[in-house]
Amino acid sequence: MVLAQTANIALQSLVVNFFRKSAGNWNSQRRYYSLDKNVAPQEVESKLKISFLEQGSRELVELAQSHELENPEALICGTKVTWESNYTNKNSKPVIGSTVFGIEGNILYRDRGFATPKPITAVYSFTNLDTMSLRTEYNSNVFEEEIKLVGSKYRTRQTIISRAGQEITIGQYLEKRI
Repeated sequence: MVLAQTANIALQSLVVNFFRKSAGNWNSQRRYYSLDKNVAPQEVESKLKISFLEQGSRELVELAQSHELENPEALICGTKVTWESNYTNKNSKPVIGSTVFGIEGNILYRDRGFATPKPITAVYSFTNLDTMSLRTEYNSNVFEEEIKLVGSKYRTRQTIISRAGQEITIGQYLEKRI
C-alpha cells in the first residue's frame, strides 16, 4: 500500500510540473490523416491559451461536480485550454472553444471529450518528465495521445483514434509558444 501511495504522489508531482510548464499561449499547427485512402488530410491552425488551475479553483470544483466525485476538491490540479481554430484547407468559420482538465490519482477528468460534449475520463502516465500519455475510451472509440514538451518553446502531440479495434485517424501537432 505504501508503494502504491508513493507511486501516486510521484505521478501527481509529474503532472503538476507538466501542466505548469504547459501554461501559456501557443500556436498549434496540426494535420489529421484519415486511414481511409479516399479522405484528404485536414490541416488546422489554432491559437491556444493554457491556464494552470490550482486545487480548489472554481473550474476544478465544477469539474469534480460534473463527474459526481464525493469530494468537490479532489482534483489536485488542472488546466483550462481555450482555442480559436481555423481549418486551412476549408472555407469555414473559425472554431472557438474551451475545455477543463483535472487530475486525481492516475485519472484525468475532462469536462468534454474530443467527439462528445459529455464529461469523460482518461488514464494518464508519463514515459519521462516531459512526455505525457493519455488513453481515453468512449462511444466505441479509443483515443491514444502523447504530448511531449520539447524544451520550453515547443510541444509535439500525436493522437491515434481507433474504432472497434481499427485505427481510423492519426493527428500530428507541432505547437510553438508565443
